[in-house]
Amino acid sequence: VRLSYMRIKYLFISWLVVFIGSWIMYVQYSTYTELCRGHDCRKIICDKYKTGVIDGSACSSLCAKETLYFGKCLSTKPNNQMYLGIWGNLQSVIKCQMEEAAQLDFGTDPEPRKEVVLFDKPTRGTTVEKFKEMVYGLFKAKLGEQGNLSELVNLILSFADGNKDGRVSLPEAKSAWALLQLDEFLLMVILQDKEHTPKLMGFCGDLYVTERVEYTSLYGISLPWIIELFIPSGFRRSMDQWFTPSWPRKAKIAIGLLEFVEDIFHGPYGNFLMCDTSAKNLGYNDKYDLKMMDMRKIVPEMNLKEIIKDRQCDSDLDCIYGTDCRTLCDQSKMRCTTEVIQPNLAKACQLLKDYLLRGAPSDIHEELEKQLYLCIALKVTANQMEMEHSLILNNLKTLLWKKISHTNDS
Repeated sequence: VRLSYMRIKYLFISWLVVFIGSWIMYVQYSTYTELCRGHDCRKIICDKYKTGVIDGSACSSLCAKETLYFGKCLSTKPNNQMYLGIWGNLQSVIKCQMEEAAQLDFGTDPEPRKEVVLFDKPTRGTTVEKFKEMVYGLFKAKLGEQGNLSELVNLILSFADGNKDGRVSLPEAKSAWALLQLDEFLLMVILQDKEHTPKLMGFCGDLYVTERVEYTSLYGISLPWIIELFIPSGFRRSMDQWFTPSWPRKAKIAIGLLEFVEDIFHGPYGNFLMCDTSAKNLGYNDKYDLKMMDMRKIVPEMNLKEIIKDRQCDSDLDCIYGTDCRTLCDQSKMRCTTEVIQPNLAKACQLLKDYLLRGAPSDIHEELEKQLYLCIALKVTANQMEMEHSLILNNLKTLLWKKISHTNDS
């Protein structure tokens, strides 16, 4: 009787393990198929291209010659598809928008795809001059009267001329207009000559291709999902810090992030706000130069203020955009204020704190920790914030650079 009982017990446990394992695999597979929809993305874009609605420098390779391939899926959200790609002999990253969504709002992705009206502008009969006016008006709404907007318009038209025949066709203009709705694309165009922005390689519709970055996260190791399930989140964060480059190389990468913060802080086209400062949005190449992997939640300050100025709120928790852009709730008006509390530099230092302090040379550890905590404490509302911002930024860069300038890693 005891033997039969033990056999039934083991059979039940075995069945339970198989059932739970099958359920987990089903959930993971469903999640993967929802996140990674490269086939659907390619079909939508190529159908539009083959019917003459859109055109661009990557269209022929993607849809006709089939020399632009989707590789490993890097997507973290279903409506923002991202893949490693191969374009002929070149390594690349492919980005594509997928789902219809409501207007830009808190708790949603910054640039939802509106499938119903996508590629409806400019309309047939629109002249190049009229299209330039449309682009100028869009830039003015997003960026305000800052910098030389006419020069930026000409830069966009030059990029939109995918086949380089000296003119922008209607299908090319439709692709360019769709791309300009994406804050990341606009920022990439503005920062194309900057070291830490991946180079744009081509486009087709609102799909665009950028240069490949060898390391696609600031730190950490990629593990099979089945192992991830059994690792506590706290231990996982600690473990991520074990799999990082040597300290001098980490310092060089950190200097790159500080330089990128400088690039988007009150540049020629205004201030851009980093609203998701995550290690997974940063990468670096084989020379340990920082490259921004994902800039979808880096938005023009003026644009963000316009969106949130009438946002209803009960508490400060209702005034969060993305994960990092926080404003205060004005209790007397029950509306969110427009001033983001924490500057980009403070968020960057928060991300770099554990990354830089782990393994830091003993002779600078104390000073580095002091400077990082001063940096994290920065507030937009503080008096003379811009002066403090510049001082702390320069102090950090100088401290790191002096320590690594004599090494091969620099």
